Amino acid sequence: MPVETDLSAAERDETVRRTLGTATAKFTENPDRASATFRASGVGGSGMRTDIRIGSHTLVIDEPAGLGGADAAPSPVEIALAALLACQVVTYRVWAAKLGIPLDDVSVDVEGDLDRRGFFGVDDAVRAGFTDVRVVVTLSGPESEERYQELAQAVDAHCPVFDTFRSPIPVSIEHRVATQAG
Repeated sequence: MPVETDLSAAERDETVRRTLGTATAKFTENPDRASATFRASGVGGSGMRTDIRIGSHTLVIDEPAGLGGADAAPSPVEIALAALLACQVVTYRVWAAKLGIPLDDVSVDVEGDLDRRGFFGVDDAVRAGFTDVRVVVTLSGPESEERYQELAQAVDAHCPVFDTFRSPIPVSIEHRVATQAG
């Protein structure tokens, strides 16, 4: 596993600008190279635990004791919120560098409301997923509020996980049953 190094904001921005330059040239020259497929796979473990593999990374997801889990890791809905949070941080850093807006730091708080009646089938008229998600982004840096508003608009338009949350996307599920002959 690579060791994380502490980069200054200027060093981080320079690295991001180089990456953006390379990616922009590559994707402009050959737009087909911009498409990517991301994959994750997982298997149920003890109780409500799920062991997940994403590339070379492993991740554990669990439920709290009140939902039959051991509370050994974040729940699936907490991971969904964390994905939104992390994507906001990354997208702010990328777009700050792209727009030349100095950004010392970004912190994000996310919370979501979920009516568990939908999940448990108590009321089929209740949505199983989030009914509302709120994101609070705090930016620090030397620029004016107007420049940071410009940055926020760019991030809102380009953050992949934010886009996934706010826009319906097609999802297909293939159900397979592995039976054991008795």
